[in-house]
Amino acid sequence: MTRPDARLTLISHAMTDAMSAGRFPVDEPLSEIGRRQAGALHTDDRALAGPERRTRETAELLGLRATAEPRLADLDCGQWRGEELQNIPQAGLRDWLTDPAAAPHGGESIVELIERVAGWMNQLHDVVRTVAVTHPAVVRAAVLVALDAPPKSFWRIDVAPVSHTVLHRRGGAWTLRI
Repeated sequence: MTRPDARLTLISHAMTDAMSAGRFPVDEPLSEIGRRQAGALHTDDRALAGPERRTRETAELLGLRATAEPRLADLDCGQWRGEELQNIPQAGLRDWLTDPAAAPHGGESIVELIERVAGWMNQLHDVVRTVAVTHPAVVRAAVLVALDAPPKSFWRIDVAPVSHTVLHRRGGAWTLRI
């Protein structure tokens, strides 16, 4: 059975103080800059958001009545949550940035994140239009799934705050619209 064509719009949450300071995220609110970044979006699409405060606040500022979706949660950085990059052991950071299967922080690896996002995308079989407010890491993972790109490409994708990434599913395969 062929799946219906679908459109998935991923919106990266707005700026937080942790992003500005180069800290690994915790469940923080949007910064003042982030609150100004998000303007109202008018859509009839089904709206979802990651469970964290920053995604829910962004969705609210966009005028979306979003349902929380746990599989849109940010990459779990384990014991690195809230830490600045300069405080992370360099060997662990190097492993994490070069080996997508590594999780030296005790959280989720890039490979595990991609698998989680792929599973979520694959279950969107009966949904035609979805807007999801989520995290840069989740957007990167979704782009890799759509392009069938290797996990090592994860860090080569830059996702700006409040950016929109549109994916289409046609005939069972995802494509990226730029």
